[in-house]
Amino acid sequence: MPSDGSYHCTYAATWVGAKLRWDLAVDENERQALFGIAEDCPTTAVVYEPAL
Repeated sequence: MPSDGSYHCTYAATWVGAKLRWDLAVDENERQALFGIAEDCPTTAVVYEPAL
């Protein structure tokens, strides 16, 4: 995570978008960490386009 806490929501959304775009796996620890971050980001949307 970036040291600047104000960027955590954007960073996490970008991370999840990349995982979804490229259909990358997420292990249980990563999933739990992302859910924990998401709880603090109620207005942040994940935007992505599936890779072709």
